[in-house]
This record gives sequence, structure tokens and C-alpha cells, in this order.
Amino acid sequence: MTPVLPEFDPPVRVLKRAQYEAFAFELLDGDVRVRNESYADPTAHEYRVRIRDGVPDSCSCPADASSDGPCKHRVAVAIRPRILDLAIQMRVVADGGSTSRGDDDTADLPCECEQLSEALPCWNCIDAGRRDLSE
Repeated sequence: MTPVLPEFDPPVRVLKRAQYEAFAFELLDGDVRVRNESYADPTAHEYRVRIRDGVPDSCSCPADASSDGPCKHRVAVAIRPRILDLAIQMRVVADGGSTSRGDDDTADLPCECEQLSEALPCWNCIDAGRRDLSE
């Protein structure tokens, strides 16, 4: 995957905030929900970052709508290639395609299936291709 940060050219202030603020990420049908856990009420600081053509191209936050450059949420996704890659893979699968598992580094992730019910495999096993939700 090609890093998208040079394409963004974010201001230093935005880049620093994207790096040090306590963001939590959730995949949503090929997009990413970014929650800023740095605030007392993080749910009031949740925004959806839309991924288009492998790039975080818009965010539902007020700053993204009012600024010429990318907001800290878009930059936060862009500087975390694993999050961005998973969102891209999810978009492909949601659109009916498939993903390649050739050089994936998830095969070494530990299995956590024993902590879940028999019918639900852990994310690490699904992501590595060791188990399928239809099993």
C-alpha cells in the first residue's frame, strides 16, 4: 500500500494532534468511525471518515467541512496503514469482491477463539483466514 500522507500535506499542528490524541477506530462497511477518547465524553467526538480509492477523503466532523486541508481524523486514519488497509479490504468484500491474503502479516496473530462462543471465531482468525464466519 502506498502511504497517502504526502498527498494530504497536513499542517504540522494537525499531524501532531493525529499522532498524540487518543483515537479509537471502528470499521464501518469500508469506512472508519474515529472516536476521540481524549475528551470526557468521547461519544460526542465520533466522526465517520469515508475511504474512497484507498484514501480517507472526507470526514463528518465540522473541521473537515470548514478547512482547506484534511482534518485530524482523516490524518489519523492515513498515518495508520493497518487501519486504512483493513477498511479498504472491508470495502472490497462489502462490494462483493474478495481480498488477497498473499503477504498478510496477520497469520502470526494469536488466536482468541477460546474466549468466545463456539459459533463465533475471533477477529485474528477471521482476518488471517484461519476461520470463516460461516463455519
